[in-house]
Amino acid sequence: MKKKDKLIFRCQSCGAQSPKWMGRCPDCGDWDSLTEERSISTGKSRKSFAARPVPIDSVDAGEAQRIMTGITEFDRVLGGGMVDGSLILIGGDPGIGKSTLMLQVVSFLSRSGKKCLYVSGEESIRQISLRGKRLDADSSSLFIVSETDLDAILSLVETKTYDAVVIDSIQTVFHPEIASTPGSVTQIREASMQFMRLAKSTGIPIFLVGHVTKVGAIAGPRIMEHMVDTVLYFEGDKSHIFRILRAVKNRFGSTNEIGVFEMREKGLVEVPNPSAVFLSERSTVAPGSVVTSCMEGTRPILVEIQGLVSSSGLGTPRRTVLGLDANRVALIMAVMEKRLGMNLSGLDIFMNVTGGVRILEPAVDLAIAAALASSFLDRPVHKETTLIGEIGLTGEIRAVSHAQARIKEAAKMGFTTCLVPSAAIKQLSRVKGMTIESISFLKDAMEVLFDG
Repeated sequence: MKKKDKLIFRCQSCGAQSPKWMGRCPDCGDWDSLTEERSISTGKSRKSFAARPVPIDSVDAGEAQRIMTGITEFDRVLGGGMVDGSLILIGGDPGIGKSTLMLQVVSFLSRSGKKCLYVSGEESIRQISLRGKRLDADSSSLFIVSETDLDAILSLVETKTYDAVVIDSIQTVFHPEIASTPGSVTQIREASMQFMRLAKSTGIPIFLVGHVTKVGAIAGPRIMEHMVDTVLYFEGDKSHIFRILRAVKNRFGSTNEIGVFEMREKGLVEVPNPSAVFLSERSTVAPGSVVTSCMEGTRPILVEIQGLVSSSGLGTPRRTVLGLDANRVALIMAVMEKRLGMNLSGLDIFMNVTGGVRILEPAVDLAIAAALASSFLDRPVHKETTLIGEIGLTGEIRAVSHAQARIKEAAKMGFTTCLVPSAAIKQLSRVKGMTIESISFLKDAMEVLFDG
């Protein structure tokens, strides 16, 4: 070890460093996360290029040039396509389809005349080629390479002009002068910084594929998510065929849009009408099944919410909630017990959103209450009825955003009746084939649904 080199201990969760090993990180509190690294100090300063400040009104920003990938759902999440020089991070569970999606994206770009580079640190070029043939990703403009050395990758991109580059994955890339293992905080931070400089200096869009931790966050320091322009998460259960691509950060577009894909033998296929897919297997008459409309960005999507109320043989009743906020469900149950007199405290409660979708907005409160009441009373909600509305603690039904768009989507899917809050009825226009009923309190909704 050189004299100027010293050993430090860095947390692999938050990036904090300590001069000695400790069982628990003093910053983030994670146990056994400090690993030994060698801090290299060469004493040489890197060549710097001074940038000249200019008045902001003298900059010709113009319109950001969007590059269409050919996958409509992917372009929607990006905000209308890729932007030159953007750095895009894509995370998701192992086997969810990140590499498949990236290979399909660069395949579509190469077919449109773009020159693309796919860098893999986890597969050989033969494995990539076999997967490309299965996905029909053969193109003379698509170049593949298996490399993990950061300097080698930067040289590959700088020597030839590419229109898009994919790094799969950022956790496998390492800098040869940094004495820490690939995937460590130091390596990921250095690689992300170098790719950010490369994207901004050359104008090449770069995609970084990132692994996720057991809690679902992208592995590595949070500073990596701050450096990139866009962070996309690929969600979905591997046991389901549907995948949802969601933007959690986007400097060039909205973070509310989602893209829905279906996993097939030939790869990921975009789903242009998610409502029809999520409702395709819905039973016509089933107590506990209610359809509501949720907003994902500017797109209304109809989803089926299922509730099951059953007797409990345990001292503590079970509460299982999938796809919804468990605290929100508990709040709605408390309102139902207080305002409707339904004794749910000693019963097992199970809630589920079909299709693997996760809904967090309060506009589905009324549908949750209706599903629980339907199962509790063992009386189904009419198959052509949908509900939207937020429930307050006093049992009032409060207005929600984009009510008109939600009702139009329901009418398009064949629903004939929609229960909406009274506060929103004045802002709504007539929708052909749809009967709109206004309600003010949760008790009124139960009377309309189950006393008819």
